[in-house]
Amino acid sequence: METQNSLPDISQTLTFKAPILKVWDAVSTSKGLSTWFMPNDLEAVVGHEFKLDAGPFGVQTCIVKEVEAPNRISFSWGVHWTLTILLNELADNETECTLIHAGWRTDIVEHGMPHAAIRERMNDGWAGIHRALGKFVEA
Repeated sequence: METQNSLPDISQTLTFKAPILKVWDAVSTSKGLSTWFMPNDLEAVVGHEFKLDAGPFGVQTCIVKEVEAPNRISFSWGVHWTLTILLNELADNETECTLIHAGWRTDIVEHGMPHAAIRERMNDGWAGIHRALGKFVEA
């Protein structure tokens, strides 16, 4: 739900030369997610509470919100954010992968920074993280 204090979601889409089930395994298992994102104890079960080790930003609590194998997984991240990963199977063993990082607000400060500044950094960061996912699944 958009409010006057909302900032736009971060949304990035890439196409990987990998079958959807390989990409699904990379985004929906603890081992897969740890390889390209952050150490975690994810289980792709709605309601499962898990931890992401965000290094200098500490261990973050997450809760799995949606699982529609092999096309969608969504989880809350910390207090305000939601991360959703959408997969779409394409021809020739390719998979379109969209990352959506939602929950940005103009009236929130985290880690001593306003959300707008964190969002800008994370937008750039997600580009690299998303490419890391692609390298992992294309290997």
